[in-house]
Amino acid sequence: MDETRKIPRLDNFDNEAKNIINTVYQALVEKGYNPISQLVGYILSGDPTYITSHNGARSLIRKIERDELLEELVRAYLTNEK
Repeated sequence: MDETRKIPRLDNFDNEAKNIINTVYQALVEKGYNPISQLVGYILSGDPTYITSHNGARSLIRKIERDELLEELVRAYLTNEK
């Protein structure tokens, strides 16, 4: 297979993923965790205990797939770098 696979973009999903990431980030900050380290741990391992249950953050983050979280983070990073 020499062709690059194209992953379809879900436009309406972007806002949901962004909102979830922001909510989880804020919950981690409020509880005194390093949100970057905790989010990376969750994305790499899939272990939800990296995310606090404060303000329902753990339940929220499990609503979306880890690859979709990563996609949103990369999109936000690249959009801000231009």
